[in-house]
Amino acid sequence: MNRINQLFATKSENILSIYFCAGHPTLEGTAHTIRTLEQKGVDMIEVGIPFSDPMADGPVIQDAATKALRNGMTLKTLFSQLEGIRSDVKMPLILMGYLNPIMQFGFDAFCQRCVEVGIDGVIIPDLPFKDYLEDYKPIADKYDIRIIMLITPETSDERIRFIDDNTDGFIYMVSSAAITGAQKEFNDAKQAYFSRINSMNLKHPRMIGFGISNKQTLEAAQRNASGAIIGSKFVNLYEETGDPAKAMDKLLEALKK
Repeated sequence: MNRINQLFATKSENILSIYFCAGHPTLEGTAHTIRTLEQKGVDMIEVGIPFSDPMADGPVIQDAATKALRNGMTLKTLFSQLEGIRSDVKMPLILMGYLNPIMQFGFDAFCQRCVEVGIDGVIIPDLPFKDYLEDYKPIADKYDIRIIMLITPETSDERIRFIDDNTDGFIYMVSSAAITGAQKEFNDAKQAYFSRINSMNLKHPRMIGFGISNKQTLEAAQRNASGAIIGSKFVNLYEETGDPAKAMDKLLEALKK
């Protein structure tokens, strides 16, 4: 069974997924960061593939991607850093990146390398759903790679059900239609969005991401989905401390406030 499906089959709530950008703050830190986060109790990790034009990302992750590219991070380098990660890491690993670098690598070759190093899923925010169904899903299915789709408050019920029927793993619920970045609270409009999705009784589990940085936003995500995805807050703390263990300790402290 794919590790993503296995996670949601064994744990239905309070799942914690952390995003970090490969190559940031240092080029060589990818495997160490993954191992450290697993030791700290994280359930799933999204490893960001840095890109020069990350349109869905806020200033924190944009800055991390810029620094990672300057450090020399490439998709080829990332795959080489992930070699052997499955000798001890058990949790699901997801690559999150934009279509351009993946297309340049070649999608079949990309999926093949994902299998070789133990990647379970991919999030491609700018992949059109029609292209996913026609060109990408058959290849990903061949390699048992989950392509995780995003929904936002602006996504129609019809579209959400179509995504639910044609994907596997989980649905990434973006908390707002804005770019990534920490928020102090989820307002009434976001709460109404969460309630709307809850009432749809979708087949697949959901994770809520974008803006989770404190107790209020974490608990809102945990109430309305299987768990939370935290990116900008962790990336910021990792930038400040230069140490994934210290960054995770500070994040867990911030989530209590």
